[in-house]
Amino acid sequence: MKTLKDVKVGETAAVVRLHGEGPVRRRIMDMGITKGVEIFVRKVAPLGDPMELHVRGYELSLRKADAERIEVS
Repeated sequence: MKTLKDVKVGETAAVVRLHGEGPVRRRIMDMGITKGVEIFVRKVAPLGDPMELHVRGYELSLRKADAERIEVS
């Protein structure tokens, strides 16, 4: 299973499924990350956390712990 955490800088991935439950899953969906959405990884902080993403026309910073819950293709 490939997650958003595994996507390299400059690559685009499509969301296949969100893992997790309750408030965490809801928060990720509220940020616009839902099944089928394309996510472009703009950059990753020097120490690896957080990641800066381009989703639905806006920039989003996401922790790697949350990125592991997002399955991509």
